[in-house]
Amino acid sequence: MGERGLVDLFLCRITNLSSHEKVLLAQRCESEADFVALSRLDVELLIGHVLRGAAWDKDALARQAEADAIAARRRGISWVSYQDTRYPPLLRETWDPPLVLFYRGVLPNPEKPLLAIVGTREPSEAGRREAYTLARDFARAGVAVISGLALGIDAMAHRGNIEGGASTVAVLGSGLDMVYPTSNRPLARRIVEQGGALLSEYPPGSGPEKWHFPARNRIISALARGTLIIEAPEQSGALITARFALEQGRDLWVSALGVASPHGEGVRKLYEDGAPCVSSARDILADWGLAGNGNETSKPALMFSPSSLAASLAASLNLPAGE
Repeated sequence: MGERGLVDLFLCRITNLSSHEKVLLAQRCESEADFVALSRLDVELLIGHVLRGAAWDKDALARQAEADAIAARRRGISWVSYQDTRYPPLLRETWDPPLVLFYRGVLPNPEKPLLAIVGTREPSEAGRREAYTLARDFARAGVAVISGLALGIDAMAHRGNIEGGASTVAVLGSGLDMVYPTSNRPLARRIVEQGGALLSEYPPGSGPEKWHFPARNRIISALARGTLIIEAPEQSGALITARFALEQGRDLWVSALGVASPHGEGVRKLYEDGAPCVSSARDILADWGLAGNGNETSKPALMFSPSSLAASLAASLNLPAGE
């Protein structure tokens, strides 16, 4: 396992630290011995504030990390840490990347762009067809889709991408041994069998807690070159993904179907604030120079301000800007 041993799994289990703070600690700890030598005060000085919650119990953290490593191996779960060269570079460049990324299947190829397709868990039938068809069309053009394995738009996007022959990627809000929703477990197995990946920042045994899903969305948007919102009402989690995409400097589009949909209040708000609207996979492929004609197409200048749109989204979702 190397000199670092299980230190990243130790740090992964410290619940009263942010992802950014765990990365700071990991950069300080080159070995398990470095971690053992840390006092609570050392940690507080490094992160710049007093630790809240439970006492600093390194022995308990070590026991939990060992249990996580055993559980992961037994369940066919691998992991890659921030310090590892295999860690996805697009995720590493963000402000708060997960210290440890657990995965089943094959990590996404950093040389190939991913497109995030997200939307409501309760789409219209037209929205379901749109997600499936677009994801299938992207697959046929060689572009894999990343989404959150949720019911509705996410699941249909994964299915369409698989049917088109791509290795789709799903980011979960639970441990990889506790796929949620349970009705999508067959889809999760199919993703891995077809050469895709299941990803999570949560160790084995972690349930689908409510607050995991907004955090999960930052990973979806970070790993993608751009995000497409199909259908999303106001306050939809898909809008959180959109805000993360803008803050991370990624492309953002909305579906023309979503703009016109009775289920698309959130999509219409994005469109009214300047997000580009697309009606086919080719619109995005052309933006990326992948339209299939062999000629690189220069990307048009953005017709909206990503920072102002992100701020607008934060206000509409009652979230602090930049959080």
